[in-house]
Amino acid sequence: MDDLEQAILLASDSPAAAAASASVRAEALAFCDRARNESPPSSLLRLCLSGIASSPHAQVHFWCLQSLHDALLRRRIVLPDDLALLRSSLLSLAVSSHATSPPFLRNKVAQLVALLVRLDYPHVYPSYFLDLLPPAPPQPGPTDMFARVLISLDDDLLSQEYPRSSDEAADAMRVKDSMRAQCVSQIASHWHTAAVTLRTADPAAAAVALEAARRCISWIDVGLVANDVFVPLLFDISMSPGSAPPLAAAAVGCLSAVASKRMDSRAKVGLLRSLLAAQQGLGSPDSGLKMTPLVTAYAAEALECHRRLGPSDADGAAALEMLEEVLPAVFAAAESGNDEDVDSGSVVEFLSGYVSIMKAPSEKQLGHLGRILEVVRVQMSFDPVYRGHLDVLDKIGKEEEDLMAEHRKDLIVLFRSICRVAPAAAQLFIRGLIVTALSSSEASVEDVEVALTLFFRLGEAVGEEEIRTGAGLLGELVPMLLSARFSCHTHRLVALVYLETVTRYMKFMQEHVQYVPHLLGVFLDNRGIHHQNAHVSRRAGYLFMRAVKSLKAKLVPYLDTILQSLQDILSQFTSMDWANKDTKFPSSEDGSQIFEAVGLLIGIEEVSPEKQAQCLTALLNPLCHQIESLVMDAKARGLEESSPRAISLQQIIVALNMVSKGFNERLVMVNRPAIGVMFKKTLDVVLQVLVSFPSVRPLRSKVISFLHRMIEILGISVLPCIPIALRQLLLDNEAKDMVEFLVLVNQIICKFKSSASAILEEVFPTIASHLSVILSQDAFSAGPASNTEEMRELQELQRTLYTFLHAMATHDLSTVLLTPSSRQYLETIMQLLLFTSCKHKDILLRKACVQIFVNLVKDWCSNSEDKLPGFRVFMIEKFATNCCLYSVLDKSFDLRDANSLVLFGEIVLAQKIMYERFGEDFIVNFVAKGLPEVHCPPDLAEQYYQKLKGNDIKAFRLVVPSMYIELPFLRLEDVLLQHYIYQVWQPWWHPYSLYSI
Repeated sequence: MDDLEQAILLASDSPAAAAASASVRAEALAFCDRARNESPPSSLLRLCLSGIASSPHAQVHFWCLQSLHDALLRRRIVLPDDLALLRSSLLSLAVSSHATSPPFLRNKVAQLVALLVRLDYPHVYPSYFLDLLPPAPPQPGPTDMFARVLISLDDDLLSQEYPRSSDEAADAMRVKDSMRAQCVSQIASHWHTAAVTLRTADPAAAAVALEAARRCISWIDVGLVANDVFVPLLFDISMSPGSAPPLAAAAVGCLSAVASKRMDSRAKVGLLRSLLAAQQGLGSPDSGLKMTPLVTAYAAEALECHRRLGPSDADGAAALEMLEEVLPAVFAAAESGNDEDVDSGSVVEFLSGYVSIMKAPSEKQLGHLGRILEVVRVQMSFDPVYRGHLDVLDKIGKEEEDLMAEHRKDLIVLFRSICRVAPAAAQLFIRGLIVTALSSSEASVEDVEVALTLFFRLGEAVGEEEIRTGAGLLGELVPMLLSARFSCHTHRLVALVYLETVTRYMKFMQEHVQYVPHLLGVFLDNRGIHHQNAHVSRRAGYLFMRAVKSLKAKLVPYLDTILQSLQDILSQFTSMDWANKDTKFPSSEDGSQIFEAVGLLIGIEEVSPEKQAQCLTALLNPLCHQIESLVMDAKARGLEESSPRAISLQQIIVALNMVSKGFNERLVMVNRPAIGVMFKKTLDVVLQVLVSFPSVRPLRSKVISFLHRMIEILGISVLPCIPIALRQLLLDNEAKDMVEFLVLVNQIICKFKSSASAILEEVFPTIASHLSVILSQDAFSAGPASNTEEMRELQELQRTLYTFLHAMATHDLSTVLLTPSSRQYLETIMQLLLFTSCKHKDILLRKACVQIFVNLVKDWCSNSEDKLPGFRVFMIEKFATNCCLYSVLDKSFDLRDANSLVLFGEIVLAQKIMYERFGEDFIVNFVAKGLPEVHCPPDLAEQYYQKLKGNDIKAFRLVVPSMYIELPFLRLEDVLLQHYIYQVWQPWWHPYSLYSI
C-alpha cells in the first residue's frame, strides 16, 4: 500500500507530482494502472479499503473509490463476501461522513452507494435507505451525504431526462417501487425536518437536502410535499430576505417540481389552486423576481390545463383565471434581464401559447398583450456592453450579432402572433417606441435598434395591400419613419435596420407619391449612400437599386435631383489618382449598385429620348475616357493583375456593365437607336482592354461579363465585334478560362443561331485544339485525385463542352463540324460523345449526348445521301449497339431513377430516328444481330420490328420497355420494374402490355 500511495501521489496533482520528472510520473501512472486492472478483485477490494482507512491523502481516497467503482461497474467484484464487505464499509463511511470532507470525495462515495443500490436493492440488501437515513435531529454531515446518494441515484439511474437502456429502465422501476413501498414517507419527513433545522444552522446542507427532494418529487406521492406543512415552509424559505441564495433557489425548485408534477388536469387545477392559496402574493412582481422558475412553471401548467379542459369547463376557466393572476410575476421575471434565473426560451414558449388561445382579446387581455410586447422588446435588445463592437463589427460584435439573431427567432414568431391577434395594439406599441426614440436626444442605440426592428417585423406581418394603402396607423408611422433622424443614426446597427425598414414599406410610396422625395432623401443623404460607415453605404446602394426597380416611373421627375446627389459617387471612378500608390480603391461592390440604379432610371421609357441621351452621355463618356487613358498609360508602363490601374479598369468595366442593366434590346435597337450607338462605341472602348491585355485574367472576366450584356441589348449589331473578342479570349487559356469562354459562345449561339455560323467556323478549330490539350487526361477519374480544385475545374469544363456541342447541334450549326478545318477533330469528338452517352456517371450529360447524336442524324443523314461519309456506319455499329442496347442492359442503369427514365426515352427516340434515316441497314444490325446476341426472344424482336416500322411513335414507345425488361440479360429483380414503368410512361403504355411477359 505504501508503494501504491506514493505512485498515486506522483500520478496526481499533489506537490510530490509537481517536483517529479515526466518519466517518473509516467512510471507512477503505469504502476497505478497495473494495480487497478491486473490485481485480483478480492485483493483490489481490500487494498482500496485499506487505503481509504489508513491514508491521510484525499488523492489516495479518490483513486481507491474510483477503482472500486470501476471494478463494480465492470462486474469484477462478484463474490458475496466481497460485496458484503464493500457494502458494510461504504455504508459505514457514508454514515460517518463529515460535512467538512472534500465534496469530490463525498460525491464519489455517493456514486458508489448508488451503484450498489442499483445492483442489490431490495432483493439482496433491503435496508440501504433506512441505514443511511440520518436520525433526528439531522446533522449536516449525514444529511449532506444522504442527499448526495439520492442525487447520484437520480443522475445515474432514476432520472428520465437522459436516455436509458431497457435494463436501466427496469432497474429504475424496481428501485422506485421498492422505495415507495418502504421508505419514501420517512425520507420526505427527513427533508422537511432538515429544512427546518438546518436552514439557519447550515444552509448549504439544507439546500442539498431540498435539491434531493426536487429530484424525487416527479415520482413520489406529491402529497408528501404538497401539503399544509411543507409548502408554507418552502414559500417562507423562498421569500425570506434572510435565506441564503442557494437554499432559496432549492426551495423554489421544489415548488416548481410540485407545480410541474404530472397528473390529471382536474387534479392539477386543484394543486395549482392550493399553491395560490398558500402564497397569496404569488402573482406579484416581487414573486416573479424571487421565484422565477416557479411562476413560469405555474403559468405554463395552468395554460396546459385550460387547453385540455377548454374555456367552457369550470376548471378550465379557473385555470385561465389563475394563469392571468400570475402573469404580472411572469412579466417581471421576463423583463428582469437575469439570464441565470430566467429561462427565456420557456418564458417565450409560454407567452406564445398564451397568445395562441386568444381569439378576440378582451380589454384585460389587451393589457396583457401590451406587457408581452414589452417583454419582446426587452428580450430583443442588445446589451450596451457590445455597442462599440457592433458598430465596427469586429469578431466580438459578429459573434454577438449572430447570437442575437438566433435568440430573436422565437421572439419574432411571438411578435407576429400578436400582430395577427391584435394588429391595432401592435401598431400602437410601435408608434410609442418610435415617438419616444425621436423625442429624446439621448435615446440609446439599443432602444432605437429594437424599435426599428419591431417596425420592420410589423411589415412582415401585415399584408402588402395594407402597406400600400397605409391601413391603420401605418399612414402615420411610415411618413414618421421617412422623416426620422435619430440621435444615434451614425451607429451601424441603427443605420442598417433603418434602411431595411424603409425598404420594407416601399409599396407605401406607390399610393402616396408625395412621400417619394422623403424616400429619396433617406437613400441619398447621410442616412444612406453618404453614411460614414462604408458597409451601410454599400447596403444603401443595393436597397436604392431595389427602390428604383420598385418605383421606376414615379422617380422620373426626380432624375436630375438623383444624379446631382450621386455625382460624387459616380465621379469617383473617373477622378481617382490611379498613379498614386497610396490611393484607396473601393471594392468591386462599392458603387456598382449605384450605377445599376442610375442605369435603371435612365433606361425607363418615360424618360424623353433627349434626356436619356444627355444623361447617358454624361455617364458613359467620362468612364470611356478613363479607360482609354488607363490603357494608354498601362501599355507604356506594363500592367499587373493587382496594380492600381488593373483594379481601376475592372471597376470601370463593372460600372458600365451595371449601367447597361437598365436597358433592353427593344429600347436600344428599335425605339431609340441612338442609345444603341452609344453602347456600341462603349463596347469598342472596352474591347481595347481585351486586345491590349488578354492575359490579365480578372480583366478578361469583367470584359466577358460586359460582352454578355452587350449581346443581350445590342443584338445582331454586335456580331462584327465578336470575332475580335473571341480571338483574344482564346489566347493563353486554362480550364476555368475556357469555361467562361464557352459560356459566352453558347450565348452567341442561342442568341444568333445560324447567323453566327461564320464566327463558329472561324473559332471552332482553335476551340477544339485547346480542349484536346486541356482535357487530355480523364477529368472524371475516381479516387482522391478527383477531388482537387484542378480536377473539379476540368470536370466543369467537360460539362460546359457538352453544353456547347448540344447548342451547336440544336441551333442549325452542326455543319460547322463538317468544314475542312474542323474535320480533323471529328473522330475525337464522336468518340467522346459515344463514351459519354454510354458510360458517364452523370445521367443528364448522357441524355444531352444522345440528343446531340439524334440532331446530327437529322442534319447529316437522309435517305439519298450523307453529308459525312462513314457517319451512318458509326451510328449503326457503334452508337446503336453500345448506347441503345448494352448501356441500357448494364446493371448500373436504374429505371427507378427519374433522370434515367428520361434518358431511356431519348434512347427510344434515337432508335426511331435511326430507322427513319437508315432504314434496313439499322434493322439488319440492331434487330437481326444485336437483339439475338442478348438472347432476345424472336417473337419479342419481331414485335419490336413491326412497331418500329409503323408510323405510330406511341405504339413503338410501348413495346420498347417490355423488350428491355424481358431480356434475360437483365437482373431478375428488374422485371418487377414493369409496373413502375407502366405508371411513368402513361398514356403511352397500354394495359395489355402488363400481361405480355
